[in-house]
Amino acid sequence: MSHRDAMYRWRRASEKDRQAILADRAARNHPLHSPFHLSNRDARTDWFLITAACYEHRRIIGQSTERLSDFAQHLCQVLTENSRSVTAWVVLANHYHALVECPSIACMLAALGKLHGRSSYQWNLKDRRRGRRVWCKAAETAMKSEGHFFATVNYIFHNPVRHGYCRRWTEWPHSNVQQYLAAVGREQARRQWNAYPLHEYGDGWDPPEL
Repeated sequence: MSHRDAMYRWRRASEKDRQAILADRAARNHPLHSPFHLSNRDARTDWFLITAACYEHRRIIGQSTERLSDFAQHLCQVLTENSRSVTAWVVLANHYHALVECPSIACMLAALGKLHGRSSYQWNLKDRRRGRRVWCKAAETAMKSEGHFFATVNYIFHNPVRHGYCRRWTEWPHSNVQQYLAAVGREQARRQWNAYPLHEYGDGWDPPEL
């Protein structure tokens, strides 16, 4: 379950259910009110899907095309500076995804936290919404297998289509899909799409092990 889904579950829960949730998190040594983060050692991989959404999934990033483009540029800079490789990324009006190989997921999440802080300040100033909460914390999912990796690539690039922003991957400008296709070729990308279908990937924001 993602941090966003956990937040919504918390709001709907009765007091009894909330106490049970807190007890379960305490038993797992997880933070009580924030996402549990893996270390590279715990995950046994350096490949992660990173996801972050605007608070309550509001369309704050997509307030304008200029804001979307500007944030995508800054996100790419942070991803590149804190990773060995950035395979796929996409920015939508209220969330983003990225598939990266990074030597320290903790450092990556810290850098993204700073990006969230800077963008929150700038956007709230421009929108005259001082004190507004803009972001939920970024969360990571470790890649479990080759199938999981390629299904994640498909999921990221298909996200604008899934959410109704466009009809084809290549029509959405706020991703690196064009660079990816140039690197692997359209035929290889098509084979990957057919070999690693999405099925229920993304439901609950917790990809299944493939």
